[in-house]
Amino acid sequence: MEILWVLIALVMLGFVLLPVLRRRRSAVGLVPPGHPDAADPANYGFALEEELDVRMPGPDQDLLDVLDLVQRTQDYRGAQQLLAGTEAEGERRWQRVQAFAGAASLELQQRPGGVGEMPGGQWLRVWRAEAPKDAGGAAVHAEFLVQQAWRTATPGTDEFRIIMEEAKAACGEAALLAPGDPVPYIVELSVARGLGYSREEFEQLWLKILDRAPVHMGAHLAALPYWCAKWHGSRELAYAFAEAAAARAPQGSLLAAMPLFAVFEHLPEVTLVSSFYQSEVVTKAVHGALHAVHSARPDDPTQAHVRHLLVFFLVRGERWAEAMNQLIAVDGHVGALPWTLSADPAAEFAVYRALAVAGYEANGGSPATLPR
Repeated sequence: MEILWVLIALVMLGFVLLPVLRRRRSAVGLVPPGHPDAADPANYGFALEEELDVRMPGPDQDLLDVLDLVQRTQDYRGAQQLLAGTEAEGERRWQRVQAFAGAASLELQQRPGGVGEMPGGQWLRVWRAEAPKDAGGAAVHAEFLVQQAWRTATPGTDEFRIIMEEAKAACGEAALLAPGDPVPYIVELSVARGLGYSREEFEQLWLKILDRAPVHMGAHLAALPYWCAKWHGSRELAYAFAEAAAARAPQGSLLAAMPLFAVFEHLPEVTLVSSFYQSEVVTKAVHGALHAVHSARPDDPTQAHVRHLLVFFLVRGERWAEAMNQLIAVDGHVGALPWTLSADPAAEFAVYRALAVAGYEANGGSPATLPR
């Protein structure tokens, strides 16, 4: 119970959710600490905060097994074999490339190396040196450079531009090694944002992706920020891009959820009233995303991206039962928006999860009433 109050205090520092907190206070004020009715995420079988996996948005056991092996042995060959057997046009290859690159980047951040010390992520350097014509290794290296630029340098500085230029060259090399693979071009979308591609340059890059994977959800997620006001576009351009993607989405495609991501990209810095999250534009986008996840293939790896963002909006909109349904589907993994924007994604996710549980129970819910 005391832990939950700490979580709520953290939310108050970062977000204006006063109606939620007022309801929580009135609901739990009559429940003494330790009472079995006290709102506790553990009662729903949710993972402990320290058990939440920040490396990926949802489960991929093959990837987890290989990641653990590579990081334990520093032998890249497991990663090489997994990517070689992953469909080039599918969503899963993009996510696996991101995960391997992210693992190497985090290793380097944790162990930058020094006198007599091997730097982290050495397995990726060995991979590129021993198999320079391997398409998977080239794509991972390109994504690694992109992540390094955003993690370690400030946009607009010479350091940032130098790393991004190197990433651009790596994307070109990866594309030459696998002409039909959209992933190198998807990685370059982040380069386009970082280096400020012109509209014409960006559209030429986007056409290359559409030629290879026209309904690739990951590509659309990576492209959306370019159109946003805080980069090179505007709110109107971002919404137009997202709505056009949703309009042409085939049955079962998660592209129907793109307007929700556009709304998230243009959230006000501070929202003073919870009714904003119950407004027509937000409600419409949330309904589109809910429909998308309900009609998508159960094995679509980008479902988790949509569900995580739905948790954010459903909690903010005080739609507790629906938020709990999404939490059941994604709990255990937090490597997705909006949590990855935080310095501590697991803690950020845990705050929203605790609020969802509190709101659900304040309105009569319990572990016994939540469908699984």
